[in-house]
Amino acid sequence: MSDALFIVSEEGYWGEECIEPLLTLSDAGVEVTVSTPSGGPPVVDERSVDPDEVGEETAERVLEVHRSDQRLQNPVALADTNPQTYDAVVFPGGHGTEWDITQDTHARDALRTAVESDEMKALVVCHAVGILAFTRNSDGGLLVSGRDVTGFPNAWEEGIVDENDLMPDGRKMPYWVEDEVKAAGATWDAELDAATSVRVDGDLITARGPPSSRKAAVTLLDEMGIER
Repeated sequence: MSDALFIVSEEGYWGEECIEPLLTLSDAGVEVTVSTPSGGPPVVDERSVDPDEVGEETAERVLEVHRSDQRLQNPVALADTNPQTYDAVVFPGGHGTEWDITQDTHARDALRTAVESDEMKALVVCHAVGILAFTRNSDGGLLVSGRDVTGFPNAWEEGIVDENDLMPDGRKMPYWVEDEVKAAGATWDAELDAATSVRVDGDLITARGPPSSRKAAVTLLDEMGIER
């Protein structure tokens, strides 16, 4: 049986970007382990379960899984995992990742391990794509340099934060994903004219945002050679 390690934010993950891949992989027979930086339960971004923001159906589905799935309720501390023992690592998005996941040494190590391994895959979604700007390869260079990626674009961020980069909840956003990842040498294309955006570059899969979550999970399954 194939297995995947989900590395989820305790500062606010975007519901659909975690739940959709979690259920899609589980339904395909992939054994999923959920981890967080400290081992505490991941926190769902309130905006991602607001019916006015995402629709009533999505809000209810995300909340139901968030509250009932024991993998989310009882995660493993990231430092206690061994990414090399998994077939894939998955990084759900959400603004919260900018405060914990993308700045976490163990998360970066897990990403590097997956991308440099011939046996593993990495899926990075939305704001979590920012981790690529801070992760170095085994030779000390930036892991994302020269790679084709997508992620949460500046054009969408402009509609969320104010002129001082303050989010609706009052927190100051540390950085803009597109700016940092491009500065790290990535070939960036969020395909703004397309309904979804998922890019594959070797063992690295990136996805733009919530509407791309299912396509991203299906792409990961295809890359892992798992029939749906």
